[in-house]
Amino acid sequence: MSTPVNLNTIRQAPKVLLHDHLDGGLRPQTVIDLAQAAGYSELPHEDALALGNWFREAADSGSLERYLETFAHTVAVMQTEEALARVAAECVEDLADDGVVYAEVRYAPELFQDGGLTLDQVVQAVQDGFREGERRVAAAGKRIRIGTLLCAMRQNARSLEIAELAVRYRDAEVVGFDIAGPEAGFPPTRNLDAFEYLRQQNAHFTIHAGEAFGLPSIWEAIQHCGAERLGHGVRIVDDIKVDEDGSVHLGRLASYVRDRRIPLEMCPSSNLQTGAARSMAEHPIGLLAKLRFRVTVNTDNRLMSHCSMSGEFALLHEAFGYGWEDMQWFTVNAMKSSFIGFDERLELINDVIKPGYAALLG
Repeated sequence: MSTPVNLNTIRQAPKVLLHDHLDGGLRPQTVIDLAQAAGYSELPHEDALALGNWFREAADSGSLERYLETFAHTVAVMQTEEALARVAAECVEDLADDGVVYAEVRYAPELFQDGGLTLDQVVQAVQDGFREGERRVAAAGKRIRIGTLLCAMRQNARSLEIAELAVRYRDAEVVGFDIAGPEAGFPPTRNLDAFEYLRQQNAHFTIHAGEAFGLPSIWEAIQHCGAERLGHGVRIVDDIKVDEDGSVHLGRLASYVRDRRIPLEMCPSSNLQTGAARSMAEHPIGLLAKLRFRVTVNTDNRLMSHCSMSGEFALLHEAFGYGWEDMQWFTVNAMKSSFIGFDERLELINDVIKPGYAALLG
């Protein structure tokens, strides 16, 4: 008999996460502890519960300025090797507690140099933290693997430098590259030298596209830059027409994305905050999943969106009636789309994910 679907049972299901920002997932108490250690006095609250609520409310405010202010606080307290390693280790523990078995966690190394760290010191500290987190999780009898994505900020001019950094550390579990930051006014083609270098090095990369900006951002990311995945990609729905009788017509770009099985790293709660969807029931993930795009479910920023992978699945279950088979489909989509080796992906799908859902399906 199938296990009932609710938040607690979803936590038992093996999940795969491809789009999660390290500086968007801190524990509120950790923000407070690190601020005290760094002598940082700008936090709006010194109580963990109140601070957590402030982060969520600021991100929900509809004000881009307040949303960006939330990251100013987390980045400010992550300027030492010790702080970076702690945040990374706790990230692994929190994801494992939520039933995540594989995650690709991303961050922009250039944001953590205000205290004098080199890019290499930043990356090494985070990698040390991830490995420590994996050890703690294993000691507790759980299993998780973390791959790292290094982001370049698209408004800056350091994308090639960060791409070279990602390649330099790819044998140390840095599995890929990304560009993040404002889409409008900063098209992905500004970073063509980085993407050309990555392709020459047989390195993997995803691109934030189709979140705040529309179809041109997605088109450039794929056709000019060669993106393997789309970070968010929610605006691909603008190239899909649904008639009153329910018949669906895909434009050329939407057809290409679906035909090529280009993964969409969708982040439902985050998309509501940024205005990409008005409600969960109206989120394009419903239509895109029905049309069998390569849809994946992700958290984006767990602190700011006050979310988890289990929570996102629970919201989708409520909005669209998704059950265990649907959740397995999203999870296998994500595992197939990850940037680790084929054998490793297959082993996780066959030995961890499918047995985990089989037990829930009964």
